Amino acid sequence: MTTTSRPHLLVVTGMSGAGKTLAMKALEDLDFFCIDNLPPSFLPQLTKLQHLASDSGRRVAVAMDVRGGAMFADLFAALDALQEASVPHQILFLDAADDVLVRRFSETRRRHPVEEGRSLFEQIAAERRILAGLRDRADLVLDTTGMTGHDLKHRLARIVAGRSLEEGLEVDVTSFGFKHGVPLDADLMFDVRFLPNPYYDVALRPQTGLDAPVHDYVMAQAGAGELVDDVAGFVQRYLPRFAETGRPRLTVAIGCTGGQHRSVALAERIAERLRERHANVATFHRDMPRLERAGDERPDEPSAASTSRRRGGHGGG
Repeated sequence: MTTTSRPHLLVVTGMSGAGKTLAMKALEDLDFFCIDNLPPSFLPQLTKLQHLASDSGRRVAVAMDVRGGAMFADLFAALDALQEASVPHQILFLDAADDVLVRRFSETRRRHPVEEGRSLFEQIAAERRILAGLRDRADLVLDTTGMTGHDLKHRLARIVAGRSLEEGLEVDVTSFGFKHGVPLDADLMFDVRFLPNPYYDVALRPQTGLDAPVHDYVMAQAGAGELVDDVAGFVQRYLPRFAETGRPRLTVAIGCTGGQHRSVALAERIAERLRERHANVATFHRDMPRLERAGDERPDEPSAASTSRRRGGHGGG
């Protein structure tokens, strides 16, 4: 069943060793709700889950193959039931050349789920006979013979999720204070302690980089604007290359001494620049909530923790 509205239920199947495990991991990174090795008889019962997922904007991916043994024979009846119930769905069939499947099984030393025949070639041939009708019924057939894991994720992003890996990559711009330790999950890290510290201005000390007076003070310093241009330009230039690695998120860390003033203001400005060309950008201010724990939260203003994480749309600030 093919539809241009991208059905919320994707049935993933195909030859053993063709990459279904990698495909399910990739789909999970693409925000699918994934269920692996589901007995086919349960497939029609996923209708309620499918509606819940669609309400939240997510899609469901279900992997089913000959690992189910005798139960796999129920798959055709289950697919017929979905068709009769007018449940929108797609079937993705993964395949690969026989010699590649043999090599993959030999490398992993896994037992082939089809026990017919003595050699791997005979077992693969038997599996092809079992799956012949299902391959003909598939909406999407993907040959993974020459693909790496990154290639597979890239193709799935295009043909199943309808977006490129770059479009799906989340960019987090994180502020932090070096005196509290560096963020271990940072992919890129920039030290902004060369800029004058607003902490030494008694009027600015109780504020943070989210407050206009601190933001204006930081951005008025020599080198601040150039830093924003350089960091944002670097990330924008190499974002496609980072996306090609298959990672779901890129974390850009901006550090000052305490993580309250300079790093916060610059992280917000850098994120604003990135959103001009990339929609999926968030800011996270790791050490700003320390103001609350220290009893320095200012009255009549939202808490730092409540405003510490912001993900904006395209062109947002």
